[in-house]
Amino acid sequence: MSFVSKAFARAARAFTPAVRPIPSVASPLAPGVFSDPMVAGFATSMQSYTLPDLPYDYAALEPVISADIMKLHHQKHHAAYVNNLNAALEKYAAAEAKRDLQGMIQQQSAIKFNGGGHVNHSIFWTNLTPKGQASSAPSGKLAKAIETEWGSVDKFISTFNTQTGAIQGSGWGWLGLNKESGRLQIHTMANQDPLSTAGLVPLLGIDVWEHAYYLQYKNARPDYLKAIWQIVNWKNVEERLTQASP
Repeated sequence: MSFVSKAFARAARAFTPAVRPIPSVASPLAPGVFSDPMVAGFATSMQSYTLPDLPYDYAALEPVISADIMKLHHQKHHAAYVNNLNAALEKYAAAEAKRDLQGMIQQQSAIKFNGGGHVNHSIFWTNLTPKGQASSAPSGKLAKAIETEWGSVDKFISTFNTQTGAIQGSGWGWLGLNKESGRLQIHTMANQDPLSTAGLVPLLGIDVWEHAYYLQYKNARPDYLKAIWQIVNWKNVEERLTQASP
């Protein structure tokens, strides 16, 4: 496994497996399915990544997120990250085989950007759930951790929305776990940079690239951020916290 492959695999391990196993190409880790696409993808140096199925229909998140947005977001944008990641990894492997250091370096930004896009969206889909199935608020260990840091869930959401809404251009707002301190943090990331590169374990990510909301909310990013909490899958977030906690 190459240096970039190892580094990218380490970054991938920082997010916990999705609740629902994701179908993929044959993997040495499990016949036909695996729960962590990034780690399983590096089981062999030429493993191809595939677009994960959504755990719900495209229209399931309406009226908060329209079916048109979900279909475009999943089939076009996420699919493009997967395809471009595979292409970049193939070029990297070819350069590595020829000991072409310059060629290897040239692919690193594409691997980070498209690999980050794949990681981020794979988390994002499981962080959401149909409105009728969503809990109104976190509970248990997650609720206690949020209250410890922000005093209340409402204060956490307000702080999260303020920081995420202020992102210039494109990026993500995250709730992450600092494993060294054992405490939760709100952190924003530009473009498709994965949260693991900031030293945090991703628990909940909100995509604020315009393709995530513009067809429905136009330029009103605050309205999108206010509405999306109606479909947050708090159970998924708590499971990620439980798996990541020391």
